[in-house]
Amino acid sequence: MDQDALSDVVRHLRPSGAIASGFQAGGDWALRFDDQQRRIKCYGVTRGSCLLTIDGMATPRRIQKGDCFILPRGRTFVLASDLSLTQTDAAKVFAQGADGSVQLNDGEGFSLVGCRFAVDAPHREALLEGIPPVIHLTRTPDQDSLISDIKQMIHESRSTRPGSRLMADHLAHMVLLHAFRAAVELHPEQAGWLAALGDPRLGPVVASMHGDPAHRWTLADLARLSGMSRSAFAAAFRARTGATPMAYLDRWRMVLAAEKLVSGTRVAAIAVETGYASESSFSVAFKRVTGLSPRAFVKAHKEPGS
Repeated sequence: MDQDALSDVVRHLRPSGAIASGFQAGGDWALRFDDQQRRIKCYGVTRGSCLLTIDGMATPRRIQKGDCFILPRGRTFVLASDLSLTQTDAAKVFAQGADGSVQLNDGEGFSLVGCRFAVDAPHREALLEGIPPVIHLTRTPDQDSLISDIKQMIHESRSTRPGSRLMADHLAHMVLLHAFRAAVELHPEQAGWLAALGDPRLGPVVASMHGDPAHRWTLADLARLSGMSRSAFAAAFRARTGATPMAYLDRWRMVLAAEKLVSGTRVAAIAVETGYASESSFSVAFKRVTGLSPRAFVKAHKEPGS
Protein backbone atom coordinates (compact mmCIF):
# COMPACT_ATOMS: atom_id res chain seq x y z
CA MET A 1 0.00 0.00 0.00
CA ASP A 2 1.37 3.44 -0.89
CA GLN A 3 2.11 5.68 2.04
CA ASP A 4 0.00 8.84 2.25
CA ALA A 5 2.59 11.42 3.25
CA LEU A 6 0.10 14.27 3.66
CA SER A 7 -1.95 12.23 6.13
CA ASP A 8 1.31 11.48 7.95
CA VAL A 9 2.13 15.16 8.27
CA VAL A 10 -1.31 16.19 9.59
CA ARG A 11 -1.49 13.21 11.94
CA HIS A 12 1.89 14.07 13.45
CA LEU A 13 0.98 17.76 13.81
CA ARG A 14 -1.73 16.59 16.26
CA PRO A 15 -4.09 19.59 16.03
CA SER A 16 -6.18 19.96 19.18
CA GLY A 17 -8.02 22.46 21.34
CA ALA A 18 -9.97 23.74 18.35
CA ILE A 19 -11.95 26.98 18.77
CA ALA A 20 -14.13 28.40 15.99
CA SER A 21 -16.06 31.64 15.58
CA GLY A 22 -17.79 33.92 13.12
CA PHE A 23 -16.99 37.57 12.48
CA GLN A 24 -19.02 40.33 10.78
CA ALA A 25 -18.00 43.92 10.17
CA GLY A 26 -19.32 47.03 8.49
CA GLY A 27 -17.90 50.45 7.68
CA ASP A 28 -14.22 51.12 8.45
CA TRP A 29 -12.40 48.64 10.63
CA ALA A 30 -8.95 47.17 11.31
CA LEU A 31 -8.06 44.36 13.72
CA ARG A 32 -4.59 43.30 14.82
CA PHE A 33 -4.13 39.71 15.99
CA ASP A 34 -1.09 39.62 18.28
CA ASP A 35 0.56 36.73 20.11
CA GLN A 36 -0.87 33.75 18.26
CA GLN A 37 1.02 31.42 20.62
CA ARG A 38 2.11 29.32 17.64
CA ARG A 39 -1.47 28.34 16.80
CA ILE A 40 -2.61 27.55 13.26
CA LYS A 41 -5.54 29.62 12.00
CA CYS A 42 -7.89 28.94 9.07
CA TYR A 43 -10.52 31.30 7.66
CA GLY A 44 -13.16 31.39 4.94
CA VAL A 45 -14.71 34.65 3.71
CA THR A 46 -18.48 34.40 3.23
CA ARG A 47 -19.29 38.04 2.36
CA GLY A 48 -17.39 41.07 1.09
CA SER A 49 -13.61 41.45 1.07
CA CYS A 50 -10.76 42.65 3.27
CA LEU A 51 -7.01 43.18 3.28
CA LEU A 52 -4.60 40.84 5.04
CA THR A 53 -1.05 41.61 6.07
CA ILE A 54 1.30 39.45 8.12
CA ASP A 55 4.48 40.32 9.96
CA GLY A 56 7.34 39.73 7.54
CA MET A 57 5.13 39.82 4.41
CA ALA A 58 5.95 42.68 2.03
CA THR A 59 2.69 42.93 0.08
CA PRO A 60 -0.85 42.82 1.57
CA ARG A 61 -3.34 40.29 0.17
CA ARG A 62 -6.89 41.11 -0.94
CA ILE A 63 -9.16 38.36 0.41
CA GLN A 64 -12.59 38.10 -1.23
CA LYS A 65 -15.86 36.24 -0.82
CA GLY A 66 -15.28 32.53 -1.32
CA ASP A 67 -11.56 32.71 -0.58
CA CYS A 68 -9.96 30.71 2.20
CA PHE A 69 -6.65 31.39 3.86
CA ILE A 70 -4.52 29.49 6.31
CA LEU A 71 -1.92 30.96 8.67
CA PRO A 72 0.26 27.99 9.67
CA ARG A 73 3.19 29.79 11.29
CA GLY A 74 1.48 31.65 14.15
CA ARG A 75 2.68 35.13 13.19
CA THR A 76 1.00 38.42 14.11
CA PHE A 77 -1.40 39.56 11.38
CA VAL A 78 -3.90 42.30 10.53
CA LEU A 79 -7.31 42.11 8.86
CA ALA A 80 -8.81 45.43 7.76
CA SER A 81 -11.09 47.25 5.38
CA ASP A 82 -8.27 49.82 5.12
CA LEU A 83 -4.75 49.18 6.41
CA SER A 84 -4.17 52.89 7.08
CA LEU A 85 -6.76 52.84 9.89
CA THR A 86 -5.86 52.67 13.57
CA GLN A 87 -5.75 49.00 14.51
CA THR A 88 -7.86 47.56 17.33
CA ASP A 89 -6.61 44.66 19.45
CA ALA A 90 -8.58 41.65 18.17
CA ALA A 91 -8.32 39.85 21.52
CA LYS A 92 -10.38 42.60 23.20
CA VAL A 93 -13.01 42.52 20.45
CA PHE A 94 -13.40 38.73 20.47
CA ALA A 95 -13.52 38.64 24.27
CA GLN A 96 -16.85 40.46 24.01
CA GLY A 97 -18.33 37.92 21.59
CA ALA A 98 -21.08 35.53 22.55
CA ASP A 99 -22.13 32.21 21.03
CA GLY A 100 -19.03 32.09 18.84
CA SER A 101 -19.86 35.28 16.91
CA VAL A 102 -18.45 38.82 16.91
CA GLN A 103 -19.77 41.94 15.15
CA LEU A 104 -18.12 45.29 14.48
CA ASN A 105 -20.24 48.32 13.56
CA ASP A 106 -23.33 47.27 11.58
CA GLY A 107 -21.78 43.99 10.41
CA GLU A 108 -23.22 44.44 6.92
CA GLY A 109 -20.15 44.66 4.70
CA PHE A 110 -17.96 41.71 5.54
CA SER A 111 -18.14 38.30 7.20
CA LEU A 112 -15.93 35.29 7.69
CA VAL A 113 -15.79 32.08 9.64
CA GLY A 114 -12.58 30.94 11.24
CA CYS A 115 -10.95 28.47 13.56
CA ARG A 116 -7.72 28.12 15.46
CA PHE A 117 -6.04 25.19 17.09
CA ALA A 118 -2.86 24.31 18.88
CA VAL A 119 -0.30 21.98 17.35
CA ASP A 120 0.92 19.52 19.95
CA ALA A 121 3.68 17.87 17.91
CA PRO A 122 6.86 17.73 20.00
CA HIS A 123 8.92 18.67 16.95
CA ARG A 124 6.44 21.13 15.42
CA GLU A 125 9.01 23.31 13.66
CA ALA A 126 10.39 20.41 11.62
CA LEU A 127 6.91 19.79 10.20
CA LEU A 128 6.09 23.43 9.44
CA GLU A 129 9.55 24.54 8.35
CA GLY A 130 9.48 25.93 4.81
CA ILE A 131 5.69 26.34 4.66
CA PRO A 132 4.82 30.00 3.88
CA PRO A 133 3.21 32.17 6.58
CA VAL A 134 -0.01 32.33 4.53
CA ILE A 135 -1.68 29.95 2.07
CA HIS A 136 -4.35 31.80 0.09
CA LEU A 137 -6.83 29.51 -1.67
CA THR A 138 -8.98 30.77 -4.53
CA ARG A 139 -11.26 28.85 -6.86
CA THR A 140 -10.54 25.40 -5.45
CA PRO A 141 -12.97 22.46 -5.07
CA ASP A 142 -11.99 22.10 -1.39
CA GLN A 143 -13.07 25.63 -0.44
CA ASP A 144 -16.73 24.78 0.16
CA SER A 145 -15.76 21.75 2.22
CA LEU A 146 -13.28 23.76 4.25
CA ILE A 147 -15.82 26.49 5.03
CA SER A 148 -18.43 23.83 5.85
CA ASP A 149 -16.00 22.16 8.28
CA ILE A 150 -15.35 25.47 10.04
CA LYS A 151 -19.08 26.18 10.33
CA GLN A 152 -19.60 22.72 11.80
CA MET A 153 -16.77 23.43 14.24
CA ILE A 154 -18.57 26.60 15.36
CA HIS A 155 -21.72 24.52 15.88
CA GLU A 156 -19.80 21.94 17.94
CA SER A 157 -18.15 24.65 20.04
CA ARG A 158 -21.61 25.90 21.05
CA SER A 159 -22.94 22.41 21.64
CA THR A 160 -23.33 20.66 24.97
CA ARG A 161 -23.89 17.30 23.28
CA PRO A 162 -21.63 14.41 24.29
CA GLY A 163 -18.49 14.19 22.15
CA SER A 164 -18.50 17.79 20.96
CA ARG A 165 -14.89 18.41 22.07
CA LEU A 166 -13.55 15.39 20.20
CA MET A 167 -15.70 16.24 17.18
CA ALA A 168 -14.13 19.71 17.03
CA ASP A 169 -10.63 18.23 17.18
CA HIS A 170 -11.43 15.78 14.38
CA LEU A 171 -12.78 18.66 12.31
CA ALA A 172 -9.45 20.44 12.85
CA HIS A 173 -7.76 17.51 11.13
CA MET A 174 -10.22 17.79 8.24
CA VAL A 175 -9.70 21.54 7.91
CA LEU A 176 -5.93 21.07 7.68
CA LEU A 177 -6.27 18.23 5.18
CA HIS A 178 -8.61 20.24 2.94
CA ALA A 179 -6.33 23.28 3.12
CA PHE A 180 -3.02 21.52 2.54
CA ARG A 181 -4.43 19.25 -0.17
CA ALA A 182 -5.82 22.23 -2.08
CA ALA A 183 -2.47 24.00 -1.76
CA VAL A 184 -0.54 20.95 -2.98
CA GLU A 185 -2.82 20.26 -5.94
CA LEU A 186 -3.79 23.74 -7.11
CA HIS A 187 -1.45 26.29 -5.50
CA PRO A 188 1.92 24.49 -5.27
CA GLU A 189 3.74 27.82 -5.38
CA GLN A 190 2.21 28.54 -1.95
CA ALA A 191 2.70 25.10 -0.42
CA GLY A 192 6.41 25.23 0.42
CA TRP A 193 7.93 21.76 0.82
CA LEU A 194 4.43 20.21 0.81
CA ALA A 195 4.38 20.85 -2.97
CA ALA A 196 6.68 17.84 -3.36
CA LEU A 197 3.80 15.59 -2.31
CA GLY A 198 1.87 16.49 -5.45
CA ASP A 199 4.83 16.30 -7.83
CA PRO A 200 4.51 13.20 -10.06
CA ARG A 201 8.24 12.47 -9.79
CA LEU A 202 8.98 13.57 -6.22
CA GLY A 203 5.72 12.46 -4.58
CA PRO A 204 6.54 8.72 -4.78
CA VAL A 205 9.99 9.42 -3.31
CA VAL A 206 8.57 11.26 -0.29
CA ALA A 207 5.92 8.55 0.15
CA SER A 208 8.62 5.87 0.16
CA MET A 209 10.69 7.70 2.78
CA HIS A 210 7.60 8.10 4.96
CA GLY A 211 6.56 4.49 4.40
CA ASP A 212 9.89 2.96 5.40
CA PRO A 213 11.98 5.44 7.41
CA ALA A 214 14.18 2.62 8.79
CA HIS A 215 15.41 1.67 5.30
CA ARG A 216 19.02 2.61 4.56
CA TRP A 217 18.08 4.93 1.73
CA THR A 218 20.79 6.23 -0.59
CA LEU A 219 20.62 9.07 -3.07
CA ALA A 220 20.80 6.49 -5.88
CA ASP A 221 17.80 4.59 -4.44
CA LEU A 222 15.69 7.74 -4.23
CA ALA A 223 16.72 8.98 -7.68
CA ARG A 224 15.72 5.60 -9.14
CA LEU A 225 12.24 5.97 -7.63
CA SER A 226 11.90 9.39 -9.25
CA GLY A 227 13.00 8.17 -12.69
CA MET A 228 15.71 10.85 -12.84
CA SER A 229 19.47 10.88 -12.70
CA ARG A 230 20.99 11.49 -9.28
CA SER A 231 22.04 15.05 -10.10
CA ALA A 232 18.71 15.98 -11.69
CA PHE A 233 16.77 14.43 -8.83
CA ALA A 234 18.85 16.15 -6.14
CA ALA A 235 18.40 19.53 -7.86
CA ALA A 236 14.65 19.05 -8.37
CA PHE A 237 14.11 17.88 -4.78
CA ARG A 238 15.99 20.82 -3.31
CA ALA A 239 14.16 23.28 -5.55
CA ARG A 240 10.79 21.96 -4.35
CA THR A 241 11.51 21.39 -0.66
CA GLY A 242 14.41 23.68 0.18
CA ALA A 243 16.35 20.68 1.51
CA THR A 244 18.51 17.90 0.14
CA PRO A 245 16.84 14.47 -0.04
CA MET A 246 18.97 13.11 2.81
CA ALA A 247 18.35 16.20 4.97
CA TYR A 248 14.60 15.77 4.41
CA LEU A 249 14.86 12.09 5.37
CA ASP A 250 16.77 12.98 8.55
CA ARG A 251 14.15 15.61 9.42
CA TRP A 252 11.28 13.17 8.96
CA ARG A 253 13.04 10.52 11.02
CA MET A 254 13.48 13.04 13.82
CA VAL A 255 9.78 13.94 13.74
CA LEU A 256 9.04 10.27 14.39
CA ALA A 257 11.82 9.99 16.94
CA ALA A 258 10.64 13.06 18.87
CA GLU A 259 7.18 11.55 19.38
CA LYS A 260 8.65 8.25 20.53
CA LEU A 261 11.05 9.97 22.92
CA VAL A 262 8.35 11.93 24.74
CA SER A 263 6.19 8.79 24.95
CA GLY A 264 8.98 6.96 26.79
CA THR A 265 10.42 4.67 24.09
CA ARG A 266 14.06 3.74 24.71
CA VAL A 267 16.67 5.48 22.57
CA ALA A 268 18.15 2.17 21.42
CA ALA A 269 14.77 1.06 20.05
CA ILE A 270 14.16 4.41 18.33
CA ALA A 271 17.57 4.20 16.64
CA VAL A 272 16.61 0.88 15.03
CA GLU A 273 13.13 2.09 14.02
CA THR A 274 14.52 5.19 12.33
CA GLY A 275 17.33 3.52 10.39
CA TYR A 276 20.46 4.22 12.44
CA ALA A 277 23.16 1.62 13.00
CA SER A 278 23.67 2.48 16.65
CA GLU A 279 22.32 4.50 19.54
CA SER A 280 25.29 6.86 19.30
CA SER A 281 24.84 7.55 15.57
CA PHE A 282 21.16 8.27 16.20
CA SER A 283 21.98 10.63 19.07
CA VAL A 284 24.47 12.55 16.92
CA ALA A 285 21.91 12.89 14.12
CA PHE A 286 19.15 13.90 16.54
CA LYS A 287 21.25 16.68 18.04
CA ARG A 288 22.29 17.88 14.58
CA VAL A 289 18.66 18.23 13.47
CA THR A 290 17.01 19.43 16.69
CA GLY A 291 19.86 21.17 18.50
CA LEU A 292 19.28 19.00 21.59
CA SER A 293 20.45 15.61 22.75
CA PRO A 294 17.67 13.01 23.12
CA ARG A 295 17.87 13.32 26.91
CA ALA A 296 17.68 17.14 26.81
CA PHE A 297 14.79 16.98 24.32
CA VAL A 298 12.77 14.71 26.61
CA LYS A 299 13.38 17.04 29.54
CA ALA A 300 12.25 20.07 27.51
CA HIS A 301 9.16 18.39 26.00
CA LYS A 302 8.05 15.97 28.69
CA GLU A 303 4.31 15.40 28.38
CA PRO A 304 2.18 16.42 31.38
CA GLY A 305 1.49 13.52 33.66
CA SER A 306 4.07 11.25 32.06
